[in-house]
Amino acid sequence: MRKFVLTAAAAIVAAVSFAAPSQAGYRSDDCEPTCYIKKIRTYDYYGNLIVKKVRICD
Repeated sequence: MRKFVLTAAAAIVAAVSFAAPSQAGYRSDDCEPTCYIKKIRTYDYYGNLIVKKVRICD
């Protein structure tokens, strides 16, 4: 019984170790990146407000 448990555990570890890296870079066509707009507010030399909109995607 002990040999069977150790063999089964070794088989599961081997299966998971081969399956995990193959899914690491997978991205389906349905999965689009999440994007949002970040507003950066700065002031110029004369004190006027300048709002710059930057799109950031994850």
